[in-house]
Amino acid sequence: MRNRTMNTFKRTLLAGCTVSFLATTAFADEAVITESFYPYKTETPSFEGLEPGMVINQTNVAQFKDIIDPAFYGFIEQGWTTIVVGETTSFDLHPSYVEATRVAMDQVTLGDQVGEINGWQAGRPFPEEPSAEDPRAGEKLAWNYKYGYNWGDSAAISPFYWKYRDMNSGDVERTIKFNFHFLNYKGRVNQEPTPEITPNPSDLFRAIYVQVLDPADVRDTQLLIHRAADDLKRDNSWLYLGFQRRVRRLATGQVTDAFLGSDLMIEDFEGYNGRISDMDWTYKGTRYMLMPFYNHNELKLDSETHSDSDGYQVVAFSGQGGCFPDITWQLRKVFEVESVPVDESHPLSKRVHFMDAQTFTIPRTVSYDRKGSLWKTFTIGQAHPDHHLPKNKGTGVSIDDSFSMIDVQASHCTTGQFKGQVDPEMSPPNMFNVQYLRATGS
Repeated sequence: MRNRTMNTFKRTLLAGCTVSFLATTAFADEAVITESFYPYKTETPSFEGLEPGMVINQTNVAQFKDIIDPAFYGFIEQGWTTIVVGETTSFDLHPSYVEATRVAMDQVTLGDQVGEINGWQAGRPFPEEPSAEDPRAGEKLAWNYKYGYNWGDSAAISPFYWKYRDMNSGDVERTIKFNFHFLNYKGRVNQEPTPEITPNPSDLFRAIYVQVLDPADVRDTQLLIHRAADDLKRDNSWLYLGFQRRVRRLATGQVTDAFLGSDLMIEDFEGYNGRISDMDWTYKGTRYMLMPFYNHNELKLDSETHSDSDGYQVVAFSGQGGCFPDITWQLRKVFEVESVPVDESHPLSKRVHFMDAQTFTIPRTVSYDRKGSLWKTFTIGQAHPDHHLPKNKGTGVSIDDSFSMIDVQASHCTTGQFKGQVDPEMSPPNMFNVQYLRATGS
């Protein structure tokens, strides 16, 4: 009888310990989710002397050197531009993406070599805070970006204006009008079908389709990019040239050429448009920085470039050469990540990405040439979806809304003005194949 009582007591104690352990684990997991997706829930970042509404310019920029990346600090120091400080606000991603991350907690691991990942289905693969002690922390952050919620499951930029500008004279040398379309085949959490589009015989993760609308000499130029789910496989990319009326496959090296004579290469799209395995990734630290996040509907806008029946207007530009968007910047939590090309023939020696810790967009990138000298800087303005087009409200997508790629060596820039639309009907799966290029361009 005594032994039976003792065994019952042990089982009860073990059960209690198990429940306690599970409760502790669940609490710890939820803390990870909160820190990753809601970093401003309990505390808004601050910096001495920084206040919403103030303007940072030549006269006071030295005071804020620690919260501005070195390249942009140099622009302000030279008097090329200023920063208008906005209030730090939360850019909450869609609850379905957060839930997919919660469900898969601790199930995702890196493979033996860069570009291999195991166990990912959807959501943020590595929501835990990066550690300087982890030699593969940078690689994990790169995966978080690749599998991020940038443009959600699908979206379109329609239209999308690129302007080529001389920074010295301010002359706009060329304006190209595009449509850009994005589609995730896998990791889908919101738009049906979820979690992936089938059939998917090529086992794609994502596709991008680009169509040039104007001017006449490049009209109907189209670009199609297929990114395989297996990161170790190279992208398949095709270019349709309207004046030749034929489709040709792009060679690997062409993704690092100037795209249509601009200051961007295809690999620059969205901050980084390439394979994880094409780079060596290094986590350089976590910091608070001023980043280009804002409410589009509260900005000074440009009615001359675009204004249509729904009243939407694009972001205006000013500053040196008209190369800087008229936006506000927020003090935000940022992961600094360095990417070094594996291919020694790559035109860059490295990029330094400033990844937003909440959205895992890349609003600031600084690129260096083969000699290690500053070459280009990329700014991608992020607009809150609830203060943008009505169709974007509630989507949880941090809207790419403006960009500026500055070639400091050539004193030249390419700027981008967006009408970003999170609308699955604008990016149907049949758009993302080679036959569509031929049919549309003929």
